Amino acid sequence: MSLHPVLKFAAAFGLILSVASGCTTATSLDSVGAIAPVPVTEKSAAIVVDGSTGAVLYQAGADLPRIPASLTKMMTLYLTFEAMQSGRISKDTQIPISAHAASQAPSKLGLKPGRTIDVDTAIKALVVKSANDIAVALAEYLGGTEEQFAAQMTAKGRALGMRGTVFHNASGLPDPQQITTARDMALLGLSLRKHYPQQYYYFVTQDFMFDGKVIHGHNRVLAQLNGADGIKTGYVRASGFNIVTSINDDGRQLVAVVMGGETAKLRDAQVVSLVNAYLPQVAQR
Repeated sequence: MSLHPVLKFAAAFGLILSVASGCTTATSLDSVGAIAPVPVTEKSAAIVVDGSTGAVLYQAGADLPRIPASLTKMMTLYLTFEAMQSGRISKDTQIPISAHAASQAPSKLGLKPGRTIDVDTAIKALVVKSANDIAVALAEYLGGTEEQFAAQMTAKGRALGMRGTVFHNASGLPDPQQITTARDMALLGLSLRKHYPQQYYYFVTQDFMFDGKVIHGHNRVLAQLNGADGIKTGYVRASGFNIVTSINDDGRQLVAVVMGGETAKLRDAQVVSLVNAYLPQVAQR
């Protein structure tokens, strides 16, 4: 009986880590006629994984510690989807906004303490707006406190095979102890699709209505790549510009991660280049 690609990827993690953790040079793309677009710097890293087989097609500093920024919200959403699947919450469940949640720095929806937001809208707020106030509200509702929820996030990551990730908050706002790796973010992206296919459609959302206004997203890659169906962008000054991109195109699945981009435009160009270079090598389901 063959392992699911996510399990293959996780099972191979230990061997890959021992070989690649010290690597600071990018794998060449010459074999597919392109220039390696992600030189490894203090902030940058990248990885491309075949979503059907779990094979690593490209990596550059994939196991070096990096700052996740709002990629953190992928795990906040993972635990939210888990709570939905178990029946603990539904799309209509009202999430209260505490003073702590309301006090978070932008990006945010700006809800006042005492207001509530339904889970369906809260998920869209994380995916589209990357709303820090809503991430904290979900964390408090599901974990009791944001600190307790962050511990659950780290524990869940370990259970999934994410060996290089520690969460200290639910939003990705700056915290020197909150670290991850490009490989861990790819594993989380694969796990979201595998474990929560009924909720995965949220990641392709590009805008939503809230308080009578259209809230637009900033994941430009969704419109640049055929089959792009998520997942998340992120930025804080210490991390640079990050992205996890998922492709499901004509039976081929791929996850590409770029971290530490100098600008959003450059980061987007790097991940588009990686997808275009390696998607032809992905196995069709």
